[in-house]
Amino acid sequence: MSLKGLSAFKEISFKKLFFIGFCCLVAGIAKPVFSQETSNTVKFKTKNELVFGMSTALSGPAAELGKNMRLGVQIRLERENKAGGIGGRKIRLIAWDDGYEPERTIPNMRDLINQEEVLAVIGNVGTPTAISAIPIVNEEKTLLFAPYTGAGVLRKNPPDRYVINYRASYAEETSAMVNALIKEGGLKPEEIAFFTQRDSYGDAGYIGGINALKEHGLQSETDIVHSRYERNTLVVESALADILLADPVPKAIIIVGAYAPSAKFMKLARKVGLESLFLNVSFVGSAPLAKELGNDMKRVIVTQVVPYPEDLSVPIVRAYHDDMKFYGSGRNVSFGSLEGYIAMEILIKAMNNIEEQPNRENIIDTLENLGNFEIGLGHKLYYDRENHQASHRVWSTILRQGEFIPFNWKNIPSLLVP
Repeated sequence: MSLKGLSAFKEISFKKLFFIGFCCLVAGIAKPVFSQETSNTVKFKTKNELVFGMSTALSGPAAELGKNMRLGVQIRLERENKAGGIGGRKIRLIAWDDGYEPERTIPNMRDLINQEEVLAVIGNVGTPTAISAIPIVNEEKTLLFAPYTGAGVLRKNPPDRYVINYRASYAEETSAMVNALIKEGGLKPEEIAFFTQRDSYGDAGYIGGINALKEHGLQSETDIVHSRYERNTLVVESALADILLADPVPKAIIIVGAYAPSAKFMKLARKVGLESLFLNVSFVGSAPLAKELGNDMKRVIVTQVVPYPEDLSVPIVRAYHDDMKFYGSGRNVSFGSLEGYIAMEILIKAMNNIEEQPNRENIIDTLENLGNFEIGLGHKLYYDRENHQASHRVWSTILRQGEFIPFNWKNIPSLLVP
């Protein structure tokens, strides 16, 4: 074969290989190259293991959220394994990176369910990624448990059998904000604005907030300033300009975004003299947000769906601290890893109630039969067949010297600029 013919043959062969690889990826046959297993993951499965999966953000602007959620799940299951596991079976977590992008979640979910044969998927991070996962778990009849999102799409009535939540919804978080701003702070609905991510996550928080405002007399959502930015970007300047051009300038801004763009928005706003109170939903991630904002930023609130992770008066927080010391490799405690810890605590509680070997269906049945139950949060949680959200509680925190600490809504008037 001539050199020219050989070159052409190589080019055609490369194109064929690329095309075959692409088709396999779309079909869910090939494991995506961006998937990552946790360091303790091995390639084989045995009947003596209970394997769970996670498709989460381990890279990109939401990476700290995914890493913290994974950490919380991991330290709780490691304690269980040290105690002998569930009925003598060790628990193993496989966590793969989706970068907070739905198109990467889809092959991860297919592979975790069909190739790795996980019992359930736990702790996925994000609303857009959860939306892409819901039809897959319903089709494959595999539980999606305690995703790190408060979106309403995961809280249908009646609920999807294969979607069970731990945390309060975004609607409950934004409603708590609105109630405090109006009842305690004395604001009018029109004095509140929104800065949100332009996707299903941002829309979920915005809709919840608007519905709460309408309960307080808002006539039309067009009376409220709503600025947005694109997911996985830091382009917030145009959104800030929309806020600055508002008349009147809002006294409070409810933020539904990731920590990096949200922090940039707030810092730029302060630089140009905007003194509004900023209120963020829990998904923003308190620890990475505080790091981005620094020690000088003031009047920043974040609502939480777990207790303050330094409050050792709460039994599960004490247990979490103990396990972080033994299994956390010196990492700092955080709201995010505490949420992952709580999620795994609930799942372990359910599995310990299963007499036979846990499987994809009896895990769900057992969760639905828990009814009122305690895990050391200081208040009862609840599941049944019609209620797939365990907790409805929202805690409030405020940024003080680079750290988010507990905050009482009654003190909100002192944060509002006249």
